[in-house]
Amino acid sequence: MGRRILVAVSCLAGGLLIPPAPAAQRHRGLTAVAGIEVGHHTLAARPTGCTVVLTRAGAVAGVDVRGGAPGTRETDLLDPARTVQQVHAIVLAGGSAFGLDAAAGVVRYLSERSIGFETRVARVPIVPAAILFDLGVGDPAIRPTADCGYRAAAAATAGPVAEGNVGAGAGATVGKLGGAGRAMKGGIGSAAITGPGGLAVAALAAVNAVGDVVDPATGRVVAGVRTPDGARLADARTLLRTGSGRAGRPRENTTLGIVATNAALTQAEATTVARMAHDGLARAIVPAHTPSDGDAIFALATGRHDEPAGVGTVGALAAEAMAEAIVRAARAAAGIPGYPAARDLAARP
Repeated sequence: MGRRILVAVSCLAGGLLIPPAPAAQRHRGLTAVAGIEVGHHTLAARPTGCTVVLTRAGAVAGVDVRGGAPGTRETDLLDPARTVQQVHAIVLAGGSAFGLDAAAGVVRYLSERSIGFETRVARVPIVPAAILFDLGVGDPAIRPTADCGYRAAAAATAGPVAEGNVGAGAGATVGKLGGAGRAMKGGIGSAAITGPGGLAVAALAAVNAVGDVVDPATGRVVAGVRTPDGARLADARTLLRTGSGRAGRPRENTTLGIVATNAALTQAEATTVARMAHDGLARAIVPAHTPSDGDAIFALATGRHDEPAGVGTVGALAAEAMAEAIVRAARAAAGIPGYPAARDLAARP
């Protein structure tokens, strides 16, 4: 079930104290925001896969891409200066650049249902995407395709979000500062926070970082680079300070995230929320945004919340939700050959 952390965020603009979300709401994760559906399709033979977030009615979207090795599709369209302001889905996939093909399947799924941006001749689904590098796990010839995206979209529901070794997190790993032989299993995690008057902010993360996953509530490493004997956590912070860690092979990592809210935001405000959500990523992953990572976070705003919500409040909550989603991903992951999970090390005497 993951951790139960009471989150209270002080809003500087209004002095408000945000109460913790009910347990059931927090467990639902990203789908705690009405109008959001999440679906995974996992290619267990490798493993790898893709995760699709549907916004059938459309949602205002922004993005903030960091790190030195991003792999994305249609992120330029999310610039506030562009004409199209809403998206109908976002795709996260493994498979490196090959995985961007998954978005084509989601476009087909939505087009068959006449969902998309209205033009004179057709409705065109707007489906940005981002990928992570997991080709080093299993057979690299097995990659997410358009069929993977279609199946994930067809599986999307508004129910609780599956976490761990699913979708884009199926082949995700963390803690590669000591090389692949000392890394651990990453995965998918999701979390939600409710604010005053029904404001909802939630996050989903596919965690495939070169760094460690650290619980901000305790400062302790949850999963990451192991000691040479593989039995304990080495702590990337110690390795970096002593010069005994390396930043990993270029372009072979990346943590991807999506934050969503029911607040009404402009595209510029959604972009600000995505930018602030990276604070949560940096709290929970050490180091983050390295030249070896292509970290990217999308933000979605459905506009279903009736009361005004300050972008600063939404962004601060998005950072909290993102940090929790990342920790949940590490704790929900199950070990695979060569990559033990956090639960495996915790179970050792």
